Amino acid sequence: MPLVCNLGAPLITLIASPSVMTTTPKVNPLASSALPDLRFNSPENQVAEVHESLNSKMKRCIDVVGALVGLGLTVVLVLPIAIAIYLDNPGAVLYRQERCGFRGNRFDIWKFRSMVTDADLLKHTVVNQAKGHIFKNDNDPRITRVGKFLRRTSLDELPQFWNVLMGDMSLVGTRPPTPNEVKNYNNRHWRRLEVKPGMTGEWQANGRSSVSDFEAIVDMDLSYIRNWSVLYDLQLILKTIQVVLHRKGAC
Repeated sequence: MPLVCNLGAPLITLIASPSVMTTTPKVNPLASSALPDLRFNSPENQVAEVHESLNSKMKRCIDVVGALVGLGLTVVLVLPIAIAIYLDNPGAVLYRQERCGFRGNRFDIWKFRSMVTDADLLKHTVVNQAKGHIFKNDNDPRITRVGKFLRRTSLDELPQFWNVLMGDMSLVGTRPPTPNEVKNYNNRHWRRLEVKPGMTGEWQANGRSSVSDFEAIVDMDLSYIRNWSVLYDLQLILKTIQVVLHRKGAC
């Protein structure tokens, strides 16, 4: 059973085994004029102080412990989820997508596949109901039946605990954008990338998919950056758990 697919362009299906996983080499964004360098490269960004959350040993400790617990849960659930995904829509069980993290650094985010295998090729056929630099459709026809359940329960995001363990993401942070979104950012939008992206944050805890205005998401992300503390992270984690359990604003 193929396990991994990439929703970026071009679409790739990968084959994973316990000992090896192969994929095509990444393209260096600095080596191609078609792929702009999304990192902070202005003088003011180069000398800017690092946000205190990046130097917090307590935050990192919470991330590592949370990621290990989350990955343990993922191991328990991966087989039934994989079988359900494959029976509903044969194809890869996992997919990866390139996202932008701290200061625009790119990384691959992992999820359980919740859409049809050629979802990226069909994106142009779906109307974007969101406002601004995000894409959202409440009745996206590309989402499979199992995918709707996975999104409603947030089970599709379990593989992201690996991203947290590797340090690309945090349990709590800002929403991780795609390179296509970031290339249209203004200076205010770039401020979202002053911290690591998170599996949850103010956007997820306070509205999830019910928020369809990009500027509102930016407002919440900047509020998180201003008000950050370890205690605030813990509060958002607990609030997110409540939101997921009550399925409020689920995707």
